[in-house]
Amino acid sequence: MAGKPHSGRVYLVGAGPGDPKLLTLRGKECLEQADVVLYDYLANPALLSHAPPQAERIYVGRRGRGQYQPQETTNRMLIERAQRGQIVVRLKGGDPFVFGRGGEEAEALAAAGVYFEVVPGVTAAVAAPAYAGIPVTHRTMASTVTFVTGHEDPDKSTTALEWPRLASSHGTLVFLMGMKTLPSIVSNLIAEGRPSTTPVALIRWGTRAAQRTVVGTLADIVEKSQQAKLEPPTVVVVGEVVKLREQLNWFERRPLFGKRVLMTRAKEQAGELAGLLAAAGAEPIEGATIQIVEPKDWAPVDRAIDALGQYEWVIFTSVNGVAQFMKRLQMCGHDARSFAGRRICCIGPRTAEELTAYGLKADVVPAEYQAEGVLATLAESDLSRARMLIPRAEVARELLPEELRARGAVVDVVSVYRTEVPRDSVESWKQLLLDREIDCVTFTSSSTVRNFIELVGGEPQARVLVQSVAVACIGPITAQTARDAGFPVAVMPNENTIPALVEAMAGYFGKGVPVAAVTAP
Repeated sequence: MAGKPHSGRVYLVGAGPGDPKLLTLRGKECLEQADVVLYDYLANPALLSHAPPQAERIYVGRRGRGQYQPQETTNRMLIERAQRGQIVVRLKGGDPFVFGRGGEEAEALAAAGVYFEVVPGVTAAVAAPAYAGIPVTHRTMASTVTFVTGHEDPDKSTTALEWPRLASSHGTLVFLMGMKTLPSIVSNLIAEGRPSTTPVALIRWGTRAAQRTVVGTLADIVEKSQQAKLEPPTVVVVGEVVKLREQLNWFERRPLFGKRVLMTRAKEQAGELAGLLAAAGAEPIEGATIQIVEPKDWAPVDRAIDALGQYEWVIFTSVNGVAQFMKRLQMCGHDARSFAGRRICCIGPRTAEELTAYGLKADVVPAEYQAEGVLATLAESDLSRARMLIPRAEVARELLPEELRARGAVVDVVSVYRTEVPRDSVESWKQLLLDREIDCVTFTSSSTVRNFIELVGGEPQARVLVQSVAVACIGPITAQTARDAGFPVAVMPNENTIPALVEAMAGYFGKGVPVAAVTAP
């Protein structure tokens, strides 16, 4: 830390190499406090979600083709915002002090008397090779590793790189920002005696789903890079350790590696799906077509809560139904004890799991995770005059309450939430679809399908957008809604759960590695 502490301050935060889960805990804490975030080209935009919704987000990276905002402008913005009393996060790709010009920014802040903190990040110099299956050091192959900039200050009259020493090193050389100068790097190393047979790996967008690796030798790597049309950001690894990639290449073998998947479910619910997709090697893209909001009137819910002891059954048909009902129950001064003597049915295991967070256990979970499954499970129960409560969304299928009433039950349906159509990020994910940069679109309810169609301008436009992607639906009801809209449904799991959906997607894309094998326990 430096400078005199006051309300304004700057955090120079390393964003890591690209995988958003490689952000440090301290980095996340700083983002959560931010009034303004200045981020660059290499910082994964997904990290901005950690900042408060009202925080200002300012892009200070690449402009056009290869042009960057002057460093002095960024320095001035950091100083001015902190002097206004704001908490400023400068989010920098990799580590701020590893070829990231963080030292220059820290100098400027110190000179201006601005309080700052440096939060180290995982550098791409280590992470990109690791994700490509290349350890930068190895007991029998490389006892040293040297990090080298491939892009020196253009104003310097002479190079500071000692090519004779670099060429004679028996360790690993890692060049950052070296793609444009790759021919020069190769020629200098060979000219100074490095064998032309030395293995070389080029890793573009290391640690991301878009990661691409090209392997060769000093003799042919320039030609191979040109054939592959590799562009920055690319890490260049030179050394014998590159040979280990064939055996240790773990990341690129994941079942959904390289696939970009658009998630249309509510942002609050996307965490599980995003986590499973990322663990399977995909890049999850947020494209919420649904937003969970409170009902316009809580009075019917409150009356049901007051009369909870009169019901024999409470049936939850979604995770949201559980969360919203229990939240309201607690706000009304009650807790799980109000369910004493009541039987609880949950439409599926994920809904039942949500219930356990409140100290309750479902008595019934059907084998088929939809309304028809609930009805089948209760088929042999005597429901004559049985009082049943269904807390659910404002708009939902009427099959369940209608069938239960037909069997003699007295059913009360209360709306504990409703859904709206969010419109704040439509253009970004719509453009990705237009540019054919999405491999798969997931739908987890009929509402997400209908809202998707509304957001993109109607069924004809929606059909155009999904014609070149795999459409994945969580279950038969959602799939039918999609087919009715003219969507070619390519993926549907055997059970209506998020893990099963991701498993089915992995099967569709033709890789046989079980998703369970790469997800956290």
